[in-house]
Amino acid sequence: MALRHAVLAALLHGEYSGYQLAKAFDIGVANFWHALPQQLYAELAKLEKDGLITGRQVIQETRPNKRLFQVTDAGFAELETFAAAVSKPSFIRDDLLVKIHAVDRIDTSPLIEQLEERASAAEARAGLLTSLLDTMRGALDEEEYLRTGERIGPYLTCLRGLSFEREHRAWCLRTAAVLRERRQARAER
Repeated sequence: MALRHAVLAALLHGEYSGYQLAKAFDIGVANFWHALPQQLYAELAKLEKDGLITGRQVIQETRPNKRLFQVTDAGFAELETFAAAVSKPSFIRDDLLVKIHAVDRIDTSPLIEQLEERASAAEARAGLLTSLLDTMRGALDEEEYLRTGERIGPYLTCLRGLSFEREHRAWCLRTAAVLRERRQARAER
């Protein structure tokens, strides 16, 4: 997947400025695709040049002018082609896992601290995703929303992100506990 597809998908539900798009990536899209604001602005320019989005200038009295972007018919066609293509399986690429893989031969103290920090960060992200899901769902319970909700795609990707963050937190805490217990057992020998 290219950043272009993530941007097109994020723009599906209306017009967004670059700033609004960056916020949408921070909140909802970041659980499956990371991009810095400058990458998003550059991608918006490319998408507009390629005719996949269109932008319009909005004049503002008390603030700098802004541009709002929306997906064109060509952009929808690009997403259709992308959706029809076979997806490659995902994989994990994480420097912390490399460190854990080497744990039998290195000091575990800094790793325990890193694992606990990751667990805290995962808990915070899970809280944000839970709030976002609650907001999207409104007064509906989850099953009703899944049957009748209007924006089901963002909801489903947030559910996946929530599941990932919860599992990641549990793994980090368990791994930190194992390393701590093993370190203590070695010290007592």
